Amino acid sequence: MSISPLQVEPIATFHAEVNITRRKRFTPEEVAERCAKTIIEISDDANPVIKAQARAFRRQLLKTLEFYISEAVQSDRTAVYNALTDAGHPELANHIRRL
Repeated sequence: MSISPLQVEPIATFHAEVNITRRKRFTPEEVAERCAKTIIEISDDANPVIKAQARAFRRQLLKTLEFYISEAVQSDRTAVYNALTDAGHPELANHIRRL
């Protein structure tokens, strides 16, 4: 018995999105939203039940991403604070801590 190989047609679509800010940073929530949309893309013509499940899963993923991105930001600020303090710049370190 032989099994024929699965034929898969390449996807010919390309999607690009540009996000910019003016004189501000992206918030952890904004970054998490972009990340969740990239991880879970929901087709407009998907089955409504599957679409609802995907949206619910994306909302849960968004909360998780927001939490861990915020933790990463705080961890990085702590590292910068410690480096500035160790380098003899306590006043600058305190500015970083208050961000």
